[in-house]
Amino acid sequence: MPAWTLNNFVRTPLLILGAVESLIVFSSVYVAALVIAGDIATFEQRSGSLAPRALIVTIVMLASLIAMGLYQFHQRIYYREAAVRVLVAIGSGSLALGVVFYGIPSVNLDREAALIAIGYTLVLLLIVRLYFVHNVDENIFRRKSLIYGAGNRAQSISDLRRRADRRGFKVVGRIVAKGDQRLEDTDALELNGTSIAELAAEREADEIVVAMDDRRGNLPIRDLLDCRLQGIEVIDLLEFLERETGKIRVDLVNPGWLIFSPGFRMSRIRSFNKRVVDILASGLLILVTWPIVLLIALAIKIEDGPRAPIFYRQRRVGRNNHLFKLLKFRSMLVNAEADGRAVWAAKDDDRVTRVGGFLRKMRLDELPQVFNVLRGQMSLVGPRPERPEFVESLKESIP
Repeated sequence: MPAWTLNNFVRTPLLILGAVESLIVFSSVYVAALVIAGDIATFEQRSGSLAPRALIVTIVMLASLIAMGLYQFHQRIYYREAAVRVLVAIGSGSLALGVVFYGIPSVNLDREAALIAIGYTLVLLLIVRLYFVHNVDENIFRRKSLIYGAGNRAQSISDLRRRADRRGFKVVGRIVAKGDQRLEDTDALELNGTSIAELAAEREADEIVVAMDDRRGNLPIRDLLDCRLQGIEVIDLLEFLERETGKIRVDLVNPGWLIFSPGFRMSRIRSFNKRVVDILASGLLILVTWPIVLLIALAIKIEDGPRAPIFYRQRRVGRNNHLFKLLKFRSMLVNAEADGRAVWAAKDDDRVTRVGGFLRKMRLDELPQVFNVLRGQMSLVGPRPERPEFVESLKESIP
């Protein structure tokens, strides 16, 4: 179930989740006031208006939840991991709130109210996350997708094995299309005089995914137009896979898609807006996560010794082939690349330290990159800046 805002795809389940969790955090301040004073008016007479306090608490806590990756739809998160992230987010958010309240005494919450609000928030967020993790993968949030194609390209949908990649849709049928290099599959449907629109209505499909092997002269334009007129969305296979997996299938890309894809559209206004968002979001991340940064630095020093470097700087290629030094928390041994050769990180890499393994699993080793974003060397949203050595090899294999 998708929604589109400002040309960016937003998942409806995540919008609902964010709204519910924001409401929980906002209400926590009022719940604390009721517990302490018996009614809100009495508490406000003694301590001042609750609305600005509740708003500040909501903004900081929501930013902390976002920083912990709890609103990434494509990420594979089980409840135990989600619960740990919620705990870390609440802890770091509480520390950040302590700094805010210390700097702005007029909106300060007394200790008793803060503890009640945090406890209330933690319990309800864990309950909401439990429901979300167990229900987001069920049909309640899925789009019903009818696949037009039963060949090699359509097989790329069946090849999606990760549960996280299949959260957003449910295949209600596949239709054999002209030009398909048909695979052995008894489930593929033949039209046999039935229109695509009729079959979509019969299967209660929300969308038609065009996944034909060969469109030249075979695209059923009239049938697909009828689907659109009946309110059934028609979507290209590449766009579908990008939406569901958050990735672009390079082996399926053609020059036409690259030319017309909305992802390459940029103007001065969009560039300016993007830079403003980068600066504001990076500044907020630094404000919210600085306690975590200090703990990580301490953990690295404890494991590797007081003289061990905390950060790791690595050459990366930015926009227009601009080289810069990417900043990360060091997650590998100091001499991980002692021979000077660039090596791809591998699963169960023996160069990764114990602290580094945890940082990588929780994606915390990436936190220092916010300083690269502030410098304008990279963006929060955009192509991954890769190492120069790998860029050259990737150019050869992926023109």
